[in-house]
Formats: sequence, structure tokens, C-alpha cells
Amino acid sequence: MVASRPRKKTKAAQKPAKKANTKKAALKTTQTTQSVEAFLRGVPKVRQEQARTAIKMLRRITGHAPKMWGPSIIGFDRYRYTYESGRQGEMCAAGFSPRKAAFVFYVSSEGVDERLWLRLGTYKRGGVCVYVQRFEDIDLKVLEQILSAGYAHVKATHRG
Repeated sequence: MVASRPRKKTKAAQKPAKKANTKKAALKTTQTTQSVEAFLRGVPKVRQEQARTAIKMLRRITGHAPKMWGPSIIGFDRYRYTYESGRQGEMCAAGFSPRKAAFVFYVSSEGVDERLWLRLGTYKRGGVCVYVQRFEDIDLKVLEQILSAGYAHVKATHRG
């Protein structure tokens, strides 16, 4: 009878098992104390003008002053949400970001009449984002109706 040698452990077997990561990732988009005006001074002139138009519009809709959310979102009011997993967070109830590539509005599309989207003009939509290249390509009165309906839906369906 031949004596068998003990098998050499593979690298995978030699490493201790990784512990499950129990820490939750920190929310990146939270309200900050950064000044909206200071932020706007750092964006291109055309986006500054558009941002001032959007600020007036969202102030009318929400009745709230603009606040910075994260490094580049100007938000109005707030709401709390809970995912099915139980994870909770807080976000602005309506907002926008004057990005270089496109001006982005953050709005719930639930509660918005589909006919409004057809009348808005040239834009792209994804999730809660509405991407606008140029304000001249959209109907600002229709945008205000969309933002108002989206804001009303958020406030009616979320607490906070």
C-alpha cells in the first residue's frame, strides 16, 4: 500500500473567508450647506441664465427656496423614501442640475399626463431625469406643468 501525501491547499483554500460587508454605503446626494449662488458662479453663463429661470419656476411650484443637494443638484423641498429592502433616504422633491452636456431636471413622471410630454419639445427622458439641451427647444409653460404634476405626485405619495 502506497502512503498518500497530504494535498497542497490551493490559494483559494488558504485565504480566510471574507466577512460579509455589513456597512451600508453612505448616501451621496444629501442636502448641503453650499451656497446656490456660489455654485452657479462656477457654471457656464448660458447654464446660469437657464438655472435662474428654473429657480423662479420651481420656487413658484414648491414654495421653497433652492438648496444644494450633493455637489451639483439644486433642489426644492424634500421627501423621504423607503426601498423594498428597508433602506431609507431623503431627496429633494424637485430639482435640477445645470450640467454642461444637458440641463437635467429631476421630476417624477408618475402623475404627469402623457400628452404634456408630447407637447414639451425636444428632450430625452430616463427614470426621473429629463434632459434638455437648449431651453429654446422646449415649451417652458409645458415644462412648468410637468414639474408641478411631478412635484404634486411626490408630495402626495411620500412623507417628509
